[in-house]
Amino acid sequence: MTINEIQDEIIDDFSMFGDWMEKYEYIIDLGKTLPIIDEQYKDEDHLIKGCQSKVWLHADKQGNKVVFTADSDAIITKGIISLLVKVLSEQNPEAVKDADLYFIDKIGLKEHLSPTRSNGLVSMVKQMKLYGLALTQAQ
Repeated sequence: MTINEIQDEIIDDFSMFGDWMEKYEYIIDLGKTLPIIDEQYKDEDHLIKGCQSKVWLHADKQGNKVVFTADSDAIITKGIISLLVKVLSEQNPEAVKDADLYFIDKIGLKEHLSPTRSNGLVSMVKQMKLYGLALTQAQ
């Protein structure tokens, strides 16, 4: 699936929920399905700067695809990074680097996060795109 197809699927999934408490529960559940990062990457080098919670992110190139793994010490944040991993993992580096992540606004995620979590979300997206850029240049 393309990045946009996955985003459209997420938008459809979120449209089924009536209120933000249900959406938060869904985000928490998504965090439980996150491809867990290998313990060796839970270090300072893989920690995303700008997040209130601790978020570790690792990108690996497998063939011509970027595969992300991540973890967080906070359940909501873990769910948020799992949404980003779902959208951007298994895509080519160029697509990751250039992705327009419109689903964030369409589902209202940013406006329902505290300012510090919202800044963290921006930091997560930025780091994933930087990995895409680095892996594009490594081709």
